[in-house]
Amino acid sequence: MKHNPVAHLVLLLMFVSAAASAQRTSPDPLAITEPMILPTFDVPQIRVVPLATGLANPYALAFRDNGDILVTERYTGRLRVIRDGRLQAEDIAGVPEVYSEVFRAGLMDIALHPDDDSLVYLTYTKPLTSGENPTHTVALARGRLVENQLTDVSDIFVAREIDEGIAGSVLQFTEDNKLFMSLGGAYAYQAIGELAQDPAVHFGKLMRLNDDGSVPADNPFVASGEYLPEVYSVGHRNQLGLAFHPQTGELWAAENGPQGGDEVNIVRAGENYGWPNVSFSRQYRGDWIAGEPGHADYRAPEILFWPSVAPGAITFYDGDQFPEWQNNLFVGSMMTGRIPGTGHLVRIVFNSRGEEIRREDLLTELRSRIREVQQGPDGLLYVLTDEENGSLLRLEPAVSR
Repeated sequence: MKHNPVAHLVLLLMFVSAAASAQRTSPDPLAITEPMILPTFDVPQIRVVPLATGLANPYALAFRDNGDILVTERYTGRLRVIRDGRLQAEDIAGVPEVYSEVFRAGLMDIALHPDDDSLVYLTYTKPLTSGENPTHTVALARGRLVENQLTDVSDIFVAREIDEGIAGSVLQFTEDNKLFMSLGGAYAYQAIGELAQDPAVHFGKLMRLNDDGSVPADNPFVASGEYLPEVYSVGHRNQLGLAFHPQTGELWAAENGPQGGDEVNIVRAGENYGWPNVSFSRQYRGDWIAGEPGHADYRAPEILFWPSVAPGAITFYDGDQFPEWQNNLFVGSMMTGRIPGTGHLVRIVFNSRGEEIRREDLLTELRSRIREVQQGPDGLLYVLTDEENGSLLRLEPAVSR
């Protein structure tokens, strides 16, 4: 499938310009090296503990049963190990070749098989051709971790190629060992945004796969052929966060809009979430994406952000270390209102009917892009700052309980 190459060039130049401007004007992120105490609302104070610094634009983390924490670095394409509270100098060998020369490309999410945490799943930008006009797509690789080496590595899913296969992608295993994989790439510029509704491509969709990359027989479009068989839901722009609600079991997904209109959706099989036909977002140049905001005839978002917060990973808290935060949703924010240096962690509180009643912004003092947030096996929260000198931070109660 072919799209206007001029549109792609303009889009890339726009983001390069924005990045250059951000480097000139944004305040430096605060890379903490010692624990710091911060005030919060329902929990009077939290302690932010730096576990590792010197990570190069970390994207995602995974906890192993042996206590190791695996971290992906997006642009270096490295898989790092934090062991006994120390970032190991030697990274994991055997990671597939990663294309990371442009914004949004690189090594992305990591997931471990629920029944065998030596089976490692990685999403990454896969180079297809090189030369003057290289092509790329997004792939899902699986390998077995043996000591400090990924072995038997192979791509078990490769997204159908488009002209510029650059997209964000995250993973989420289910209790029955199915694997959700998001594929962004349906950005708001001419034909590129239309990918989310295009039945011939994977981009702008949420996939549901078996743990070997094959297609589950009960996927919603297997029988009809309306969309590709891997597709679970359509009409997404760029989903960078997936999490299951601990009480309802529903799958929630965070999705980036361009200016305003970031969403968190409850994702259901076979549903259409409307991008780019309907949206609460504006184009980067200021006009509405779809003329008027709204979601008539499409699934409306559960949570809306205006101004935008550039949501990354999300997680529901259900541990015992912060009882006041039970069933709260945490959303990583990479910037607010398109202003660099304004990333933070959003805490969203719901009533007994599951309706949002308040929000709190945490970690604003760090002036950092919060890319990842996860609840650890110890019931504490862990976040990654997506910076050139990125950090893994642990959030814990300031007062012992």
